[in-house]
Amino acid sequence: MLRYKVVVSFMFMVMVAACQPAKPPFECKDALGCVTIAPDAPIKIGSLQVVSGGQANLGEFGLQAIGLALTERDNRLLGHPIVLQNEDEGCTPEGGANAALKLVADPQIVGIIGTICSSSAINAAKIMSEAGLVMISGANTVPALTGVGDEKGANWQAGYFRTIQNAAYWGDIAATFVSQKLGVTKAATIHDNDAYAEALTELFSQKFTALGGEVVLATSINRGDKDMLPILAAVAKSESQFIFYPIFQPEADYLTIQTKDVVGLEKIQRMVAGSVATDKFIKSVEAKGIGMYVVVTAKPSGAAFDKFSADFKAKYNTNVPHFTVPYTYDATNLLLKAIEQVVLKDDDNTLHLGRQALRDALYTVTDFQGATGEIHCNKFGDCNIGSVSVLQLNDPATGLDGLNDNVIFSSTLEKSK
Repeated sequence: MLRYKVVVSFMFMVMVAACQPAKPPFECKDALGCVTIAPDAPIKIGSLQVVSGGQANLGEFGLQAIGLALTERDNRLLGHPIVLQNEDEGCTPEGGANAALKLVADPQIVGIIGTICSSSAINAAKIMSEAGLVMISGANTVPALTGVGDEKGANWQAGYFRTIQNAAYWGDIAATFVSQKLGVTKAATIHDNDAYAEALTELFSQKFTALGGEVVLATSINRGDKDMLPILAAVAKSESQFIFYPIFQPEADYLTIQTKDVVGLEKIQRMVAGSVATDKFIKSVEAKGIGMYVVVTAKPSGAAFDKFSADFKAKYNTNVPHFTVPYTYDATNLLLKAIEQVVLKDDDNTLHLGRQALRDALYTVTDFQGATGEIHCNKFGDCNIGSVSVLQLNDPATGLDGLNDNVIFSSTLEKSK
């Protein structure tokens, strides 16, 4: 009798289940379309990091940051393996465009981490945004990519975000330090026709002039130049007391080293920017770089950054090699978290991701705890305010760690006074 009741009950449940209406198939209503990922398919993440030329080490650092974030998740997300596809952005506008085109050609790419160079980001951001994707950079700092205050940048794109600080105030801090702390009244600027360097020299010049200083020479070099003596002779002739050259390697190395070979520049003061805040640059210039200044995003602090630093060293057997690395790590985690937030999952583990939904999730990010601090994204895609530091290279033997510890001036210190 008991067996009969069990059989009847089981048959009843089967009949009830059979009478339930079938779950309707997924219908994409997202304004930018959807990515559907089959049950056994990977989640594809794109990356735009420079892996060739003089800036290849920066791309290597970026890939290490991404790699650490993925490793901490066992290279899996929502029950699916993660596949990373990196394309070389070349640190040029053309390189950024070509690399972005390769990524957007694959409709399964759900988001992009990059670029390293701001010059590459301008074209890449336009291409990926028009394709409906999102891109998050942990390295681009040019103000025009997002905005300043309530003014949208000239190169703003709807799908572009960054976890690193907007450099709108780097020029201000550099010029304030040079004018008020060093007492410089005449300065020269040199850029390398890169969007990053041009923006910083322009910002510096505007503030320095407003403070009563005079830019007696504003000039440029070309990528690939090795002989800097002619341009340095022009600096000497201008009677400048200071040179600001926020350019990349190896040209920054040549300028730094050859300055000491020019009569009249033996005691000139010099400043570069975060683009060369690496052990590689310090080892290259050695004693010729002693006394020079570096303007850069202030080093993060706190328990989250300490843990990140320890995990990075455990994985790669080296200290964090560049100031952009934790920001790229945060960019990766921010993208993965946003994907988790908006994805819809079928019973068989098929995933559906709306592209506009992903953008919307990123624009509403508040209080996301990253290695670099709390992340809040504004209406233009800036997700980190941060502060600015001026460092001084006093002892090349201590490398990047020694440079980072030698803070001479910072926006944080100024605000606290």
